[in-house]
Amino acid sequence: MAAPLSRSRCLFSSGGLQTAASRTVAPRSQSARRFATTIDSSSPSQQPPTQQNPSSHRPTTTFRDKLNAGPSFGDFVNPNAPLPAADAYEIKTATVGPEGRKKTITRLPEWLKTPIPSGNENYKKIKNDLRGLNLHTVCEEARCPNINDCWGGSSKSAATATIMLMGDTCTRGCRFCSVKTSRTPAPLDPHEPENTAEALKRWGLGYVVLTAVDRDDLSDGGAHHWAETVIKIKQKAPQMLVETLTGDFWGDMDMVKVVARSGMDVFAHNIETVEALTPFVRDRRATFRNSLEVLRVAKETTPDLITKTSIMLGLGETDDQILDALRELRKNQVDVVTFGQYMRPTRRHMAVTSYITPDKFEEWRQRALDMGFLYCASGPLVRSSYKAGEAFIENVLKKRAAKRSEVVGAAAVNGEVKVV
Repeated sequence: MAAPLSRSRCLFSSGGLQTAASRTVAPRSQSARRFATTIDSSSPSQQPPTQQNPSSHRPTTTFRDKLNAGPSFGDFVNPNAPLPAADAYEIKTATVGPEGRKKTITRLPEWLKTPIPSGNENYKKIKNDLRGLNLHTVCEEARCPNINDCWGGSSKSAATATIMLMGDTCTRGCRFCSVKTSRTPAPLDPHEPENTAEALKRWGLGYVVLTAVDRDDLSDGGAHHWAETVIKIKQKAPQMLVETLTGDFWGDMDMVKVVARSGMDVFAHNIETVEALTPFVRDRRATFRNSLEVLRVAKETTPDLITKTSIMLGLGETDDQILDALRELRKNQVDVVTFGQYMRPTRRHMAVTSYITPDKFEEWRQRALDMGFLYCASGPLVRSSYKAGEAFIENVLKKRAAKRSEVVGAAAVNGEVKVV
């Protein structure tokens, strides 16, 4: 072990080897190692552009302009931070059309875009059931944007489809509605009440919504057809909660009472818009005051009913007009109100005056609740038949029924009532 150690000491301490190596190394200027980022001051070709020839500096590019105007470092540090309202709800425009005939259009805001329902198996099953029983829905006829959400649940029992009674053709021509119109629609289907009740029983729903076209060609406006349908549903599915979205029966309050006494749980009738715009938005036979009277009479006829109405925004209404409409609804004891964005079905219908932002819808929801409404659903895609609103109303009705049962049970125990 001693010999190798002595050789190592001699090798590292020898100056002769170092002298020999230094004699064989090439001069530094010829073979010195350089790194990619090293600039050799001895080589003119390696000088930076600004030092070599300031006049040949590369001009600023549009890429650099876009880069400087892009997101900052802070945007990446906190990517979930909410955007300012001006940026989040910016309305975009586009120029379309051939040369010489171009025009600027407003693009549909991102918060109003919904998926296409094609390919959804549950959607297809519900549609086949409806066609097999010769039933119609307002979801299809009115081109509702929520049809994918309502029909595309995990099962048919979790879905919502608003059945439209008395055919698919209306005798009125409102300027916002895409339902077909005719002075002489087809006669009523006498089997429709039974078929409707059967379809709803199959689905096993807890809450259903019925609506109908206006039938001014009928002497009773279809009121008895309404009543028969509700009675059939309650016979086949007594626990099912039924909401009816009716017309105004051309001001015949006796027919309103016929429907209100048929056994439904929620009586809905839409005022659609503010009073000042009603003559321009709705058919001339539908008036704002008449709609208020329908809601008032229904409540007086059956006080336990929940009354409900809906208002579209984006038709040119003002804040003061909306507030006036809400005050009138409360005067007539309306319990529930919904706000939604008007969306133009076709070019033949009224144009959209403005797209209301989600923040503004939330403001109206809070105002309605502050005024004493039991519930308010408010949002760009909210419609008369709205799943979240229906779930809330269903809970309210179930709690009321449970409370009534407790009262009756307590009275029976105390001997105040006779239970048969």
